[in-house]
Formats: sequence, structure tokens, C-alpha cells
Amino acid sequence: MSKRNLIIIAAVGFAIGIFLYFSKSVSLKTIFQGKASKPPASQSSEHQGHATESGQQQPQTQAQEAPQEQQEPPTIEIPPDKQQLIGVKTVAVSVKPLQKIIRTVGRIEYDERRLATVNTKFEGWIEKLYIDYTGKYVKKGEPLAEIYSPELFATQQEFINVIKWAKQGKEIKNERMSGLLSKDADAIIEAAKQRLKLWDITEAQVKKIEETGKPVRTLTVYSPVNGYIVQKTALQGMRIMPGEKLFDVADLSTVWVISDIYEYELSLIKTGQTANISLSYFPGKEFSSTIDYVYPTLAGETRTAKVRFTISNPGGQLKPQMFTTVEIKINIGNKLAVPEDAVIDTGTRQIVYVDKGEGYFEPREVILGIRAEGLREVTMGLKAGEKVASSATFLIDSEAKLKNVAPLGGHKH
Repeated sequence: MSKRNLIIIAAVGFAIGIFLYFSKSVSLKTIFQGKASKPPASQSSEHQGHATESGQQQPQTQAQEAPQEQQEPPTIEIPPDKQQLIGVKTVAVSVKPLQKIIRTVGRIEYDERRLATVNTKFEGWIEKLYIDYTGKYVKKGEPLAEIYSPELFATQQEFINVIKWAKQGKEIKNERMSGLLSKDADAIIEAAKQRLKLWDITEAQVKKIEETGKPVRTLTVYSPVNGYIVQKTALQGMRIMPGEKLFDVADLSTVWVISDIYEYELSLIKTGQTANISLSYFPGKEFSSTIDYVYPTLAGETRTAKVRFTISNPGGQLKPQMFTTVEIKINIGNKLAVPEDAVIDTGTRQIVYVDKGEGYFEPREVILGIRAEGLREVTMGLKAGEKVASSATFLIDSEAKLKNVAPLGGHKH
């Protein structure tokens, strides 16, 4: 191909390219101008929507609220033949006398008011021991031990010397001098007697010393009460100090029963309430007692408080640390109640199914009170005379969940 032809072809191609470029620019400009001159349909409809919404917003809200005020409680239909098949039973809600029975365990303990300890107020040594083992029964006034005390012996000797001095003073012929000496001697004798009595020397022992004119080498220690020796620290020949405990004596004619009551039951417990106490040691036998005392503290580990009973133990058959079963019956009074099986407890609320008749049941939320022997007190949500399902409630509840039937918010009064 010649050079001249190539130049012609290139010129023609360049002209065609310029033509196509300018024609495309003009068409795009026309399109954009057309779009700008027309408002978008969506924008127009949006403005119309706002206008309609602003003009009709309040009436629509009122129209929506009206049906809510007239909303009927939801119900679930269970035909009578199906009720009979699943065992549905209903019971009327009524006011009944409720009785709460608290069952707990107890332990027999010593009656602390009948415990006594034996000690001395002087230093000495045990020369003779009458009680040589723990658990022995002693009577009041029975000798327990004989104690030698140099200090006590010296005091007795002083007492005897004062008595002799008083007798010698009475033999003086001078009445005035005799009277003064006798008066002083009587005061000293009385002071010596009081000193011996403060050391727990009995009146009979003091009188014996006064009559015989001889000091008693050992002092006999006697039991202050009838009972059992429950602790013994005294040993033959042992040295004792003032206030040191020698024996503990427990009178078991009456004993305490200490029971634990859970924290949530404490509001029902009061002194004077009657309880039946039984032991496996006595099959078929019950002891009746009343609550003497409710202890003021709570055990943090078990969340229980202690209550105390007192029972007689004439034969000594009840022994400390025996376990007992305690049953406390508490009359709560007349309360609106339903059977415990009628309540579905979800953990966050309690629901009953109210029989509306013709096979319809209404799920209703209630507020419950005390639980008492198969019954639950109803404080809110039901009224006397209404009927509730008392059996097969879980089946009714399952059916209600399948059909998405739930109780209305709040409580119906």
C-alpha cells in the first residue's frame, strides 16, 4: 500500500473518532438535564407520606389503644373428652383454716439451770475422795471429798482461842471489866464465825468446832444438788487452789431439747407454741412440750436459729445428746387457698389455670403466701368461688405453650 493511501485512511479514522466523541458528550448532557428538571418519584411519595403521617398520627394511636383496653384474657380450649383423657380436675378457690407443720430435729441437752459446780475458796490438799468416777449419782448433802487446808486449820484454832478467852473474861469479878471483855469477845467470835462461813463451812460444822473445842483437820465438801457427776477433775492427794473446779453435778430430772429452725420459718415461731417430741429410743411414745425460748442469734453456716423446749425426765431415761424428732403445729388462721398442685411455678412467677367453663381455661398469674400441708395461700390474683385446675396442670401448661397462650401482664383482681 502506498504512503498516500495510508495517510488518507488515518485522516478518515481520526475524523470519525472526533465525531463520535462530541455526539456522546451532547447526549449525556441532555440526559442529566432531564433528570434534574423532574423531581424523583420516591421523594415526592416520601413527602406525601410525611404529610399523611403528620395529619393522622394521633387518630391512629388512639385507634390502637382502644382495642388494648378491651382486650380479653387469653384462654386455651381443652374439650371435655380430652380433659377426661388427661385427668383434668378442678377445685373451687375458698377460704380455709390453714395449719403449718414444721418438722425438724433436736438434741437433748442438760438443763443449764440445774447444773452446779463444786469448788473451794481456800488452798488445800485432797486427803480423801468419796467420788472416784464420773457418772456417779449423788444426793444433795452427800460428801464428795475431804480437804486439808493449813489456812483453814489456823482459822479454826483462832476461833477456838477466842471462845476460850470469852469464857475466861466472864470469870473476872470486876463486872465492868468483865462486861467489856465479854462484849469484845462476842464481836470477835462472830467475826471468826463469819470468816469460816465465807469459806463455805456449814453451820453444823461451826457448831461442832465450838462445842468440842477442837479444830477439824479436814473440811468435808458436800454435793449442793441431787444429780450425776458429769465432770470430775479431783484426784486423791491433789493440791487445789481457790476457785478451782472439782466436780460438775447435773440434775437430770428435767432436760432441754434444742432444735434448729430455718430462717424462712422463723417468722412463724413464737414462745408458748406446742410441739410433739419423739425419739427412736421410745418407739410410739411422744412427749408434749412448749417453746420456752427462741435464741436471738442465727448460725451462719446452716442459716438456722435454735429454739428450746423443756421436758421432764423422772426416770432418767432421756440422756443428753440423744436425737429427737420435733413437730410444731402452727394455726395460721383462715386464708384464701388453692391446692399446691394447682400452681405452676416457673421460678419467676406462679401461674394457675382458671376454669372459664365450656372447656376453656385462662392462664393467670398469682401471688402466693404461706405453704401449709398441701395448700398455698393466695394473696393476689384469685377470688373465692373461682375454679382452678388442680390436676394435669403441667399438661394444660404444655398445651398453652404450644398454642402460644400466656397470661396477661399484671394480676387480675
